[in-house]
Order: sequence, then C-alpha cells, then structure tokens
Amino acid sequence: MLSIRFLRIGKKHQPLYKIVVIDKKRSPKSGKFIEQLGFYNPFTKEKTINKERIQYWLSNGAQPSDTLHNFLIKENIIQGKKVAVHSTKQRKQEKVPKKETLKEEAPKKEAPKDEALSKDEAQKEEVVKEEVSEEKVSEKEASKQEVKQEVKPEPEKPKAEPQKEIKKEAGPSEKPALAEEKKEEEKKEEKKVDKAK
Repeated sequence: MLSIRFLRIGKKHQPLYKIVVIDKKRSPKSGKFIEQLGFYNPFTKEKTINKERIQYWLSNGAQPSDTLHNFLIKENIIQGKKVAVHSTKQRKQEKVPKKETLKEEAPKKEAPKDEALSKDEAQKEEVVKEEVSEEKVSEKEASKQEVKQEVKPEPEKPKAEPQKEIKKEAGPSEKPALAEEKKEEEKKEEKKVDKAK
C-alpha cells in the first residue's frame, strides 16, 4: 500500500520537509521513495506542491498521512474535514456523585423513625471518628516518644585537655652535635665520590 507523507530533512532544530510517495512498510528515512511531490519549509512558509501528481496518486489509492491530509485540506487540494493529529490523554474519571443523584436521595427519607435511627447512626459515626482521631493522636505521640528515646543524647564524657607540644630550641650543647653530624655526612659523601673516580 502506498502512502503520501512528509520526509523530514534539514539540520537539527531547522526542519524542512519533502512530500513523497512511499511504500507504507518502509521508513521514510530509508530514502527509497517512489516520487517527490513537493517541498515545505515551516519557518519561511515556503512550499511547492505538484497538485496534479498528488491527485494522480490519490486516485490510484495512495493514502495521505494525517498531518499531510490536514495540510492538503488547508491548501485546497482535497476536500474534507481535518483529522485530529495530536494525541489526547484520557483523564481518569473521578468517582464523584452527580448532583442529580444527591437530589434523588434527599426525598427518599420516609418516616420520623428513620430520622431517629439516622441520628443514632450519625452519633455512632461521630464516636467512631473521635476514637479513630484519638488513636491517630496517640500513635503520633508514641512515635514522637520513640524518636525522643532514640535521639536521647549520650552523657557527655569529660574531654581530655589537648597536650600542648613544647618546642625545644636547640641549646648550646645540641648545636655542636648537629654540626658534627653534618661534617661526618659530608666526609662520607666525599669518600663515595673519591671511590667513584
């Protein structure tokens, strides 16, 4: 089955479209279309359409895509109604009682006995609601107490005072010792150099 559709060309964010006849099973990007029927630039609104060839292919059974169908109707090449191209998400229908059902339920109250029963039922419902709310409050308080117990701070341990490092300066007795060590190291290095020679 043949299809008439747009073939997107052009750079990223700069689409240009060819109007082509292609086998419906093939991808339009395969480049193996049967015939090019026109061109459309959506930015400049520039278009070239071969009306005779489009009419020919439509008469031979080629089906236009929904977008191209709307485009051809806009250009007065074919007659008909436009097709909804965009997809709409179906909203979930909330179960809300309609106003009509509420009005129907109101006159159904029959006798004062029912009213007395309904008052008793209403009181029972209120008591149940109060119990539930008290349970929720008690659960919240219990969870708060558990959190407090878990977060209970540990008793503070006395911190040991940091020991101050005492810097000793080299005294007069230490200075000559350092000087002697340096001399010995220099002598060893000299001996190594002499041996290497």
